[in-house]
Amino acid sequence: MSGADFLAADWGTSNLRAWRLGADGAVKDSRRFPWGVGVLQPGEAAQKLKDEIRPALGAENLPAILCGMVGSAMGIAVAGYADCPAGGEELARNLFRVDEQTWITPGLRCVRPDGYPDVIRGEETKVLGWLTLDPRRAAGDHVLCLPGTHGKWVLVRDGRIHHFMTCMTGELFAVLSEHSTLCPGAVPSEPASFAEGLAFGAAEGPLASRLFTVRARMVGEGLAGDKAASFLSGLLIGDEASRLPPLLGLKPGATVGLMGEPSLLGLYEPALRARGLVVEQADGEAAVIAALTLLRSVGVPA
Repeated sequence: MSGADFLAADWGTSNLRAWRLGADGAVKDSRRFPWGVGVLQPGEAAQKLKDEIRPALGAENLPAILCGMVGSAMGIAVAGYADCPAGGEELARNLFRVDEQTWITPGLRCVRPDGYPDVIRGEETKVLGWLTLDPRRAAGDHVLCLPGTHGKWVLVRDGRIHHFMTCMTGELFAVLSEHSTLCPGAVPSEPASFAEGLAFGAAEGPLASRLFTVRARMVGEGLAGDKAASFLSGLLIGDEASRLPPLLGLKPGATVGLMGEPSLLGLYEPALRARGLVVEQADGEAAVIAALTLLRSVGVPA
């Protein structure tokens, strides 16, 4: 066991993945744990880190660097926000020190292209890792799509996060499919209906009006619940994929980096390709490891 080893964790609202890493980012051990900060009581995250995460990885006395919603009011401590444009230097300089052994990465805040504010916490670390994994990405403009509950579209300019936009597609789907009159409780499982929804998602007109067609088709045409849920999923993702890229200056033929859970990538890739975009999938786990290794080397005392 090397004295240069450290504990790294990507601790979000719903999921937690932790690694014991060498100074070069080599994975010595890894664990998944069944609790994100969203299911924990106040103060419980810090106790979990001490009593369960560190012992599971033999990291009781190692420095730890954590990213994600663990740095919010739901987690161990509020790690604050750094201002965009920001890159590795700004993130390292704003690391929040919890105690002698534990640091949390900050989130970022920006002004969106439409003049309104936005914030990001967790995805900025993945973007930093994406940049770190290929030095060629440090030049020019790049756009990444990170789908999720609150999906992020991030513009990187010359190696720094310039600005980003959040799209609440995941949360909207959960609320509408579970707590509204639209296909209550149904699970999407029908690819043809999803594809139909993708096409309708790009249509003109208010989204609030197009959403009601899900209900109308169920009660007026007898559309089955699973097909209705699939259509709703496609409609929401299609709306996002058709309207967000132009706001970040993307035109057909441009390349988008796509990073996230495999189940979401399989939904977003056809949506983006249908808009004429070139999609390059990226490994989110490798990106987090690369970013936390970099931040540990420049921002955490040995």
